[in-house]
Amino acid sequence: MELSLKSEKIQIGNGINLNLVKTDKFKSNLLSFYFLRPLTKEEATKNALLPLVLKRGTDEYKTNLEIQKKLEENYGANLSLAINKRGEKHVLRFTVETVSGEYVSNKEYIYDVFNLLKSIIFNPLLEEGYFKKSYVDQEKENLKRKIESRINDKRSYAIDRCIEEMCKNERYSIYSLGNIEDLPKIDEKVLYNHYKDLIKTSPIEIFYVGHYDDNMVEYMKEMAKIERKNIISIPREQIIRGAKTKNMVYEDLNVNQGKLVLGYRTGIPYEDKLYNGLLIGSDILGGGPNSKLFKNVREKESLAYYVSSTVFKYKSIMLIDGGIEFENFEKTIDIIKEQIEEIRRGNFTMNDIEISKESLKSSTMSIKDSIFLISEYFFSQILSNDNRSLEEVLEDIDRVTKEDVVEAMSRLTLDTIYFMRNTKVMNI
Repeated sequence: MELSLKSEKIQIGNGINLNLVKTDKFKSNLLSFYFLRPLTKEEATKNALLPLVLKRGTDEYKTNLEIQKKLEENYGANLSLAINKRGEKHVLRFTVETVSGEYVSNKEYIYDVFNLLKSIIFNPLLEEGYFKKSYVDQEKENLKRKIESRINDKRSYAIDRCIEEMCKNERYSIYSLGNIEDLPKIDEKVLYNHYKDLIKTSPIEIFYVGHYDDNMVEYMKEMAKIERKNIISIPREQIIRGAKTKNMVYEDLNVNQGKLVLGYRTGIPYEDKLYNGLLIGSDILGGGPNSKLFKNVREKESLAYYVSSTVFKYKSIMLIDGGIEFENFEKTIDIIKEQIEEIRRGNFTMNDIEISKESLKSSTMSIKDSIFLISEYFFSQILSNDNRSLEEVLEDIDRVTKEDVVEAMSRLTLDTIYFMRNTKVMNI
């Protein structure tokens, strides 16, 4: 992929856009439908349940087995449905990836694959006018198990918990798979009515990445031509500048290693010219083996099994997380604060900045190696209203100065400290 990879947008309906990214780099094509919803407690569980139910069967292909068989017939096409949160937006994604036309004899098969995806999204299997009850009941059970199992990955669970506590009164605290308490209230009728509302009112972004011709474009336009009136608008995330009070949250679980997460408000939205300075500051602080946290917390003091720093783009918060021995809790926090202070004082080198710039640029460039990441990248550009080309994004990273990093890191305020511990084995 050349750097100038770009997306061409065509409006095909009320709140529906087709985004085309032309590339011959891959032996496959990818088509994705993204449905945008506000992240709310009322909707989250229903939104998470929908893809699970929709992939069970369509009007034409009654079971998941029939769907899989159809995918196999079409050169082993790959279907992927997902739900995740992007800031305070809840995004349902329906994707199909299939081999590119020039590698197969049947040039028409691509329309077959398009029709299958269309069928899954727009023509679900119904029973007495609603979703099939047994499918909904089974998928409710599956979703319940998924939500329950999130505690199994202690590191990501600790990060989620810190966000929940930090953003307690904000929509960002809502878990992307919803919550178990809501499941009993959802049956096949409730879910089907929500589905109809979602199809009628959600902003829809369709992405096609790969090789295409005019016929394919016309066909994709027709796929999503649906009559719609009132499209919901989804507000920009609320960015809180500075922490009002500091939260201290302890959670006792049966663990052998403590999980520490420090949540900082940055007050720097992604549109801000200081945002890249924040990204580089976070990378210098905790981005890898050259970072201050790695060198001081892990190597020098041997306090952490892992420690890193991450900026959450849409919500403008920064989280530092580490795995530590229980008794090293206070000492680790002190050293983390010291390292942030060091950056604020400008105690880092131009070489540190260059290493971080290269790291950021190479992770940005790595999208070119994945047809799926290209689609995700351009979709995230739409979410953040960012019209820059890939070259411009890279140039903006290069422009960051030492002063930008110092100023960005000076804006950090500590909001929440979360610590997962085991009091049974601690001397408390």
